[in-house]
Amino acid sequence: MLTYLRKRIVSSALPLVVVIVGVFALARLTGNPASLYLPLNATDQMRADFAARNGLDQPLLAQMADYFGGVLQLDFGTSLRTGESAAAMALRAFPATLQLAATTMVLAIVLAVIVGSWAALKPNGVADRISSFISMAAASIPDFWLAIVGIWVFAITLGWVPTSGVAGAAAWVLPIGTLVMRPFGALVQVVRGAMVSALAEPYIKLARSKGASQSRVVTRHALRNAAAPALTVAGDLTVGLVNGAVVVETIFGWPGIGKLMIDSILQRDFAVLQACVLLTALAIFVLNIVIDLLYALLDPRVRPASAASRRAKARQAAVPVQSAPA
Repeated sequence: MLTYLRKRIVSSALPLVVVIVGVFALARLTGNPASLYLPLNATDQMRADFAARNGLDQPLLAQMADYFGGVLQLDFGTSLRTGESAAAMALRAFPATLQLAATTMVLAIVLAVIVGSWAALKPNGVADRISSFISMAAASIPDFWLAIVGIWVFAITLGWVPTSGVAGAAAWVLPIGTLVMRPFGALVQVVRGAMVSALAEPYIKLARSKGASQSRVVTRHALRNAAAPALTVAGDLTVGLVNGAVVVETIFGWPGIGKLMIDSILQRDFAVLQACVLLTALAIFVLNIVIDLLYALLDPRVRPASAASRRAKARQAAVPVQSAPA
């Protein structure tokens, strides 16, 4: 398992570097920050002083080399807006995104397991068709459209929830309700398919012949074996939530890393933008590793063989097969 973990870390290092370089280059295509942070009548000397003070007077490759050197020393630069450490700003905003994504994913998994298991009990029945329609509709609705409609109906027209902010439990309703639809719709179909296959296995028939109740058959036997594929899809959807929260956080004013990214792009705060992207990429990388390890724990067939077992198999294969005496 440790060998597998090392290989995954090494294989993910190159994409991480590509992401850092890409964001570094694309951020500078948004324009010169001096046009935002200096007055309109700023002189050329004022612009030159601003560029020298913030390291923007160097060639692009030199700036990139300085940035990578700082990253290796855990120094991600300072914000052009506030003068605060970019890493500190990103770390302060990231827990809000994690809370939103984790709460949404837990709710989506619970609802999907209930609805998917209910649909799998009678394939092609009324419940199955209703759940399929609901899941397809939920997975097809764009997040930004659902967020705008939710604000118009529940916040403005009915006045049940606030339009933005994080004050109180009511402020969580619209962001979570918007983000939960897509993973719920996808997971229902995965759980339903896995449960249909599991319920058709011989061990399920054996459990039923021994008098096991329907709830015990579903929860103790079928659901356990259907958890592995659902976990894989849930992990991918969680990664998508961390990325997709950018739009939802901006619409609802959620103080997460997605909103901080948008603000940094609009204000050309390069250091903060780069710190946000790097932190998000690292979180996604760690999340993928955790998903792979959990999947290996649930399904022993995908566990990488240990070094000792590989050596034993090699020795066994090297032993010549002796023919029986004539």
